[in-house]
Amino acid sequence: MNGYLNESNFMLVEEGFTSRDLLESTLAELCQSSEQQAFFVADLGDIVKKHLRFLKALPRVKPYFPVKCNSSGGVVRLLAELGAGFACANKTEIAEVQSIGVPADKIFYSSPCKQVAHIKYAASHGVQLMAFDNEVELGKVARNHPQARMLLGIAADSSPSVHPSMMFGATLTSCRRLLESAKEQDVEVVGIRDCALSFHLRSHSLEPQVFAQAVAEAQLAFDMGTELGYRMHLLDIGGGFPGTEDTRAQFEEIAAVINSALDMYFPEGCGVEIIATPGRYYVSSAFTFAASITSKEEVPTEQPGSDGEESGSKRSLVYHLSDGIYGTFSCVLFDSPCPKPLLHKKPCPEHPMCSSSLRGPPGHGEDQITDDVELPELQDGDWLIFQDMGAYSIATSSLCSGCPQPHVTYAMSRLAWKALQLLQGKPPPAEDDHESACTPLSCGWEMVESLCVPPVFTPASII
Repeated sequence: MNGYLNESNFMLVEEGFTSRDLLESTLAELCQSSEQQAFFVADLGDIVKKHLRFLKALPRVKPYFPVKCNSSGGVVRLLAELGAGFACANKTEIAEVQSIGVPADKIFYSSPCKQVAHIKYAASHGVQLMAFDNEVELGKVARNHPQARMLLGIAADSSPSVHPSMMFGATLTSCRRLLESAKEQDVEVVGIRDCALSFHLRSHSLEPQVFAQAVAEAQLAFDMGTELGYRMHLLDIGGGFPGTEDTRAQFEEIAAVINSALDMYFPEGCGVEIIATPGRYYVSSAFTFAASITSKEEVPTEQPGSDGEESGSKRSLVYHLSDGIYGTFSCVLFDSPCPKPLLHKKPCPEHPMCSSSLRGPPGHGEDQITDDVELPELQDGDWLIFQDMGAYSIATSSLCSGCPQPHVTYAMSRLAWKALQLLQGKPPPAEDDHESACTPLSCGWEMVESLCVPPVFTPASII
């Protein structure tokens, strides 16, 4: 093992023991103590499986996980153990991944808008790979980090679904001017970054062909750099990979399109390394969140009768939860709709379904999580469960919500732990007869070999 993750960082569970089982046991303890603080349970084995799936589907692509997507310690340590690199948006994230021993050559300072102090921090800590997409950013880096190795971020014309206010990246028509300016300022440009995919917040809406068009346009920018004398050898195809299965395009379908485009525009042996920044792909489905109801309000909704007169009212309930959009549910502001809440306890059959709204803690303004949810009448202290909550929830939650940071309980099955060890070419420790009978050593190999992944994977330096 590489030393980033060990068994003290998570709970080792038997195969078949699910996140829901762990959540239920945690809730049983909290209900006895009347504790209402929201919390996460995380299945690290799910991330291991996603990594193996990524390596099989995109064998030429090296993953760099965007820390802003999920900065929890268990995730960062596990992905470091798996050999992934990290895309960091600021010096805090750089410091976080370096604090556990991640080397500078596996860190990509990916933010398109950087503070000078953060650029200097990256320079003093050996982080060289950075990105730019305009003259201002280029000048800041040229003055404060002469050893930087830059990727020119481009905005593919194939991204009409990205709102202009959320767009980063230079247009193809401005690429040559920026590359010439970099040459004048003696800045080394080593490749191209597709910003349209890197910053696409709602990846569930991306069509596979968008990825192919982005690769094609990156090749045009590569040619411009080569003509100007740069040694262009790195392509970042960005993110935008789905993290759950309920999307229009499945991950393997997208990967097949990407592989075809890479073979056409950047064929194997051409000297170009390919990286990507999959965020929600790795962590969305691994995290389950539980929040308790702290209070409720009844809001009467008038229903007009058939004759145009009001004939009565229908009950509508507003539930305030122990966390809100200024905390964990901030993900609903810019990433995706709130997952459908699941009930912890079976509802009383006598209670009809009501039109319900979910809000954060009272007194936090318009802390609206979701509306128009059909739920039975619930009481203070009841718990709601939200699946697929691993992306843009932990990193963006803040103490400004007035709520404590939710605790995360990590678990991993013995099979996934064995697969992780075998993936690195190291045999797992000996076990007693009972444990071996439950999860034979061969199962770990089967998880790795069934995905056609070599037993050892450590991305080479990209600089």
